[in-house]
Amino acid sequence: MEMFDAFLARAILAGVALSLAAAPLGCFVVWRRMAYFGDATAHASILGVALALAFALPVFIGVLLIALAMALAISALQARGQTLDTLLGVMAHSTLALGLVTVSFFSDVRIDLMAYLFGDILSVAWSDFLWIGLGLFLVVGLLGWRWSALLTCTLNRDLAQAEGINPKREQMVLTLALALIVALGIQIVGAILIAALLIIPAAAARNFANTPEAMALIAAAFGACATLGGLAASLHWDTPTGPSIICCAAALFFISTLLGALRGRGLS
Repeated sequence: MEMFDAFLARAILAGVALSLAAAPLGCFVVWRRMAYFGDATAHASILGVALALAFALPVFIGVLLIALAMALAISALQARGQTLDTLLGVMAHSTLALGLVTVSFFSDVRIDLMAYLFGDILSVAWSDFLWIGLGLFLVVGLLGWRWSALLTCTLNRDLAQAEGINPKREQMVLTLALALIVALGIQIVGAILIAALLIIPAAAARNFANTPEAMALIAAAFGACATLGGLAASLHWDTPTGPSIICCAAALFFISTLLGALRGRGLS
């Protein structure tokens, strides 16, 4: 019983920590309509797993390096006149395919590919909390430090430049934070579903928030509730944990949308 309580406690702590880190970043992803960018970065993380295996690096480091490299490549290609949605489509699927092919060459290494694709939060060990804690500190610290500048750039790029803020620099801050979240989330909800954990709680929070700060706090609460609900559903019905968390987040989104519509009708 004590072992069961220990691994459940680790799963809860890891999921809630990821939700807290993902909430403010998810708000910027929703405001800036960067959902496809987040999805493309998450898909590329499988190539980061292959890089980590090839050079005996921690998976966190491999995924972080690939996510940053892909973001820089997209920025460079976009500057040459390529359309963003086309670039994201090409990079997302090509890096995912390349990662899967590369991983298949490591026949002497035992790899649970499904865990990387859809997460395995129940396998989180206490030693993993070093990376989780470091990532949480970096993401929250980075966004807290640049919060005002990021909001100004999101509102109006011309206004930001008039105030001496460099929009490209702030975009790189968001890219770095996104890469950190993807690297953190690959073990918890997997490469396929991490973008959903970014977007859905923030989208649900938008129906109740009147300020950007309130939206970030409500999104964090929704993300934590989705994590706890997904873990409970997984234990009760023996369902995959990562998809169960996202299903709970989606349920919260639809409930919040319905309540928001009813409230709007009542006010009118």
